[in-house]
Amino acid sequence: MPTQQKIDRVSDLAAKLERSTIALTADYTGISVNEMNELRRQMRANGVEFTIIKNKLMNLAADAANRPLVKDIVQGPTAIAFGYEDPLDVAKAITDFVRTNRSVLAVKGAIMGDGPVMSPEEVTRLASLPPKPQLIANLLGQLQAPMQRLLRVLNGPLQSLEGLLQARIKQLETAESGD
Repeated sequence: MPTQQKIDRVSDLAAKLERSTIALTADYTGISVNEMNELRRQMRANGVEFTIIKNKLMNLAADAANRPLVKDIVQGPTAIAFGYEDPLDVAKAITDFVRTNRSVLAVKGAIMGDGPVMSPEEVTRLASLPPKPQLIANLLGQLQAPMQRLLRVLNGPLQSLEGLLQARIKQLETAESGD
């Protein structure tokens, strides 16, 4: 018979799964208490909720939240990071922590929304993407480039005609002043 505390924990995890834009799991084996505290501090600073979970409770929460794929990335000693805004922030925060602290924390995988399971390599690629505003600016630049080229092509003959007319005006002015 489950205790009320476990029931509350499962419902809390299910609610977090439903609200999150990304759920990233990691193996925390071999991390010292000081490293774990530093990791949690950095995660909070980035708006990421990082907690250690019991796999059985997480599996129950995944069923309750109707996200069964979460079970695929919850095996062995597991910590989970919930991101509620930009999924990129969670991936960057974890990979930056591992890189800067030379940590043994190992990403197991991630799930963005109702999407498929992401491998650790895909999480690393996600973390290497530029920030969202920069991606939007790049996209707008790509959309705008063909229109600018078309405008240059259409303006070319008009500019040539203008140059021709200006040259003819100068020619006529010099012919009048020469008379």
